[in-house]
Amino acid sequence: MDCLNKKKNDAACNCSYPGCPRHGVCCECLAYHRASRELPACYFDKQGEATYNRSVENFIKRKK
Repeated sequence: MDCLNKKKNDAACNCSYPGCPRHGVCCECLAYHRASRELPACYFDKQGEATYNRSVENFIKRKK
C-alpha cells in the first residue's frame, strides 16, 4: 500500500519488530493488530513494546 505519510510515520514509529512490513504504514498496522484483538507498538512505552505482547490485557496491566 502506498502511504503518503510513511516517511513521517517511520520517524515516530516505535515498533522494534525486525522486518515488520507495516512499519510506518499506520492504517495497515492498526488493521492488522485490531484483527488480532491487539494494540500496535505506539500504544506502549519502550519497555512494554520490547515484550512484543500487544494484547489489550497487557496494555491495561502496564497502565496500573
